[in-house]
Amino acid sequence: MTAVIADQRGSDYAGLSRQVRDARLLDRTPWRYGLRIAATVLFFLACWWALVAIGQSWLVLVPAVLLGVASTQVAFLGHDGGHQQIAATRTGNTVVGLLAGNLLTGLSIGWWIDKHVRHHANPNKEDHDPDIGEGVFAFTTAQAANRAGRLPRAIARNQAVLFFPLLTLEGLNLHVASVRWLFRARGGRLRRTELLLLSAHMLAYLGVVLWVLSPVLAVAFVAVHQAVFGLYMGCSFAPNHKGMPIIGAEQKLDYLRRQVVTSRNVRGGWFVDQLLGGLNYQVEHHLFPSMPRTHLRKAQRLVQTYCAQHRIPYTETSLFASYGCALRYLHALGKPLRAARLAASKA
Repeated sequence: MTAVIADQRGSDYAGLSRQVRDARLLDRTPWRYGLRIAATVLFFLACWWALVAIGQSWLVLVPAVLLGVASTQVAFLGHDGGHQQIAATRTGNTVVGLLAGNLLTGLSIGWWIDKHVRHHANPNKEDHDPDIGEGVFAFTTAQAANRAGRLPRAIARNQAVLFFPLLTLEGLNLHVASVRWLFRARGGRLRRTELLLLSAHMLAYLGVVLWVLSPVLAVAFVAVHQAVFGLYMGCSFAPNHKGMPIIGAEQKLDYLRRQVVTSRNVRGGWFVDQLLGGLNYQVEHHLFPSMPRTHLRKAQRLVQTYCAQHRIPYTETSLFASYGCALRYLHALGKPLRAARLAASKA
């Protein structure tokens, strides 16, 4: 859908920002993050221990599934580090991002920051947000209409049905995108460090798997791990903006409205908070990207009240309802292509 929202200007965001700062919701929580990091890394290492302990058996696919979950939780820590949420210094957060991203999950933190910063600056804005740029799926009516070739058009026609199955390939896509970006970013400040850590990850990952398992089991383990990782990552980010208003390439909105009207929160309590790594508070996260995730729930009360006072639409739904919104949107984008194919078959 294309947003039809009045262009509001002014300092409405400044008032909300003052309330958040006065409530000390931007203060770092080092001990809480310390416990979270320790628990996540222990879970991650336990999955690798289970792989070695089980060894040459098809039961090894169980830790492969769990490792996909653990890898995503580690990636959430890289996300928080990239947003300067964890440590008091930029250097400390960079170290967390490098270790969680490049070393443990095999994703370039530099590539992610480059892409994610552009997304945060212009969420759901045509020609600006890389998360709705050209790709496997069509996220705008123009992209759907411009699909050329039998396979791209077939995917666009049926993208709602194919959405979750194709997410199993997202893990591989993220790894490939990381490597491609690093080889193109010749002047990147941490390029050599990133390449070194990424290489260490790949050598250790494949080395352990091939040392413990036969080639057939090794391929199965990697396939299951990467499929779960990609699916979990995709399912964590899909509820945030898919199916929310699209801002036209030339349309201008102030910061507060640009972030709120394009984002969707997911309710569900403590379990969903952990499951989605705090991304379920997407509105608050977009308004205050450096806010530690443990403060997002408290910030939500302030933001909801403030948006109601300023008559700004604030969207929150359940997890499964958010997936329904995303799938209905993808299905609607493919409708013209399905209609065209039906007409052609009758001609």
